[in-house]
Amino acid sequence: MSVSMQDVRQALNELGKLRFGEMRVEDAMHQIVQTTHAIFNVDGAGLMLADVDHHLLNAAVSDERMRHLEELQIRHQEGPCIAAFEDKELVRAEDLTREARWPSFSKHAVARGIRAVLASPIPYNQDAVGVVAVTSEDSHPWSAEAELALLAFTDLAGAHFMDCGSARLIATAGHWLPGSPRPVIRHPGPGVRRILELTGLDAQCEIEELAVGSIRTWPFVAAMEHPGAGR
Repeated sequence: MSVSMQDVRQALNELGKLRFGEMRVEDAMHQIVQTTHAIFNVDGAGLMLADVDHHLLNAAVSDERMRHLEELQIRHQEGPCIAAFEDKELVRAEDLTREARWPSFSKHAVARGIRAVLASPIPYNQDAVGVVAVTSEDSHPWSAEAELALLAFTDLAGAHFMDCGSARLIATAGHWLPGSPRPVIRHPGPGVRRILELTGLDAQCEIEELAVGSIRTWPFVAAMEHPGAGR
């Protein structure tokens, strides 16, 4: 199924609340993923955020294949999502059986039912904080309309994270005065931590780390929505 600009306009209208921060971060991520999956009519869609080691970890997925995408890229340290994140540009892979850019990743991805990938970085302050990606179990020629649609969705995700995350963090941490209690950010996930690093606010906050092995709980939603908790 091809992606039409009418489909894109309709999807962006449906996601309009994200532009004004009217949706919780967790709900927004899942809404972006579900809308992306439906519009592209693909086998999987996901939103990945970078942790402190710049590993791309799933924050919201529509299909179990995205778990494989995360695992394989971390294991092999290569892949389309890593390329999109590091180069800050959209990356397309139409047939991984013929892909020479990431030979180790591609071979194992095809074995897991991933044959085509389209990935776009989530922008924030001239950097990237993650990636939105779609996958197909068959070879897939990505159209110009599909590429424009994914770029639009990732721009929307970046704007939402900035509005809901950094604006509130800046309001709290940015007004911190020496000698006064520092704002506490509890268990920051990859999105919040990346925003803190990029804005330089990490030095002005007390960070309560998440216990090792609990990263799948993704508690950064609460930290974004209540950045001053624990003061």
